[in-house]
Amino acid sequence: MLKVISALVLLAQLFPTAPRGVDRLDASARASGNRKDLAVRIGRALFHTQWPAQVLNVYADGFGGHEVAGLRVSGEHFHSALSRDQFVNEIASLVRVSFAAAPVEEVDVWASVPLRVGKDVVVAGDLAKPTARAVFTVSVRRGERMDAFVRRMRAGRGVYWDQEWARTTLK
Repeated sequence: MLKVISALVLLAQLFPTAPRGVDRLDASARASGNRKDLAVRIGRALFHTQWPAQVLNVYADGFGGHEVAGLRVSGEHFHSALSRDQFVNEIASLVRVSFAAAPVEEVDVWASVPLRVGKDVVVAGDLAKPTARAVFTVSVRRGERMDAFVRRMRAGRGVYWDQEWARTTLK
């Protein structure tokens, strides 16, 4: 129990609380998937905190008795400067909070940055052009120990890092 309390105190120091009501409003507005109820539950837990790398969307999908959550994180315009280690720690915290908030088997996290598109570029329909690109992706299954997950991210195993993005964005 003391470890849980210590972890919560550390989280509160590293990641400040968001303004009152943001968790409820943002959770509904930013949730999607065929298990939107789970996405909203995870969103409420996540949007209670103002993360340095902003969580943009939460989705949850269920299929054949399996539930998977996904978190899309902004890869730019951080609330505060982030080093690679701080980014890894934030991703681990996001995953930890997601698993605690809902009975999902897996959490997928990706950071994306917008692509600069011209005014005549089609962004919807069969001729749509991409409007964002992934610069970081990782998946973690429930049961993987968080310390092992953090080591895996730091070692780059089972993780996609856009090296140019990481070098220029994460100080």
